Amino acid sequence: MTRLDLTHEWHVARAAAEEAGIILRQGWGRRPSFQIKSSQADLVTEYDGRAESAIRRALTEAFPNDGIVGEENGRQEGISGRVWYVDPLDGTTNFVHGLPLFGTSIGLLIQGRPALGVVVAPVLGWTFHAAAGAGAFLNDQPIHVSVVSQLGQALLVTGFPYVRNHDDDNLRDFTAFMRASQGVRRLGSAALDLCFVACGWLDGFWERHIKSWDLVAGAAIVLEAGGEVCDPSGGPFDPETGCILASNGKIHRAMLESIAQTSA
Repeated sequence: MTRLDLTHEWHVARAAAEEAGIILRQGWGRRPSFQIKSSQADLVTEYDGRAESAIRRALTEAFPNDGIVGEENGRQEGISGRVWYVDPLDGTTNFVHGLPLFGTSIGLLIQGRPALGVVVAPVLGWTFHAAAGAGAFLNDQPIHVSVVSQLGQALLVTGFPYVRNHDDDNLRDFTAFMRASQGVRRLGSAALDLCFVACGWLDGFWERHIKSWDLVAGAAIVLEAGGEVCDPSGGPFDPETGCILASNGKIHRAMLESIAQTSA
């Protein structure tokens, strides 16, 4: 994507994500109470709501004409053509159980393209960020996708939907990729999955039936780290479809071909 001057947006998003991270750290490790949403695997805590409220306040104050789509408070329409996608706590189940693989995800979509992303993993002390044309970073150090060029040498990651009647959709792909690659991981946070691809720690990620707010920030970071992002069918990435395939680019075609075969 052409470089845009998103310096102000980056500062606001990073500060908001870090503020949310402070809120989440207050609840981590305390086995917080939770409520069940769509299924027994879809949880929400008071910290989700508190963190999203803080983020929305910051974004609305700085960019009153922008839209916001968030996990806990839905869609706020804007008039600018720009939309922020916010997941205050991606990996709530990990958070509830004391596993530090969770984070806050704030992404900006401009003209249908992921233009900016900030993902903060507060317990791990990691801040991933990227802006269109400006590169991708972990704790302000440049990051880049891996150079793995063969699917058989790749380490992949995926997730499974909260609504369990969709499981078969991904189990077929999971089985195929498990046989074709060096391994498939399931970490419980799509935002971090994407950031780990951007860092080169993992080589590819795919998932279906996922929420838009989980995807935009991480997609922006992967793209700026030199990777590729699309729909699992090979079409353009659209977060509203709830489907994504992201990779280092070198195994992208092989991943698409594998998914096409399991979908046939």
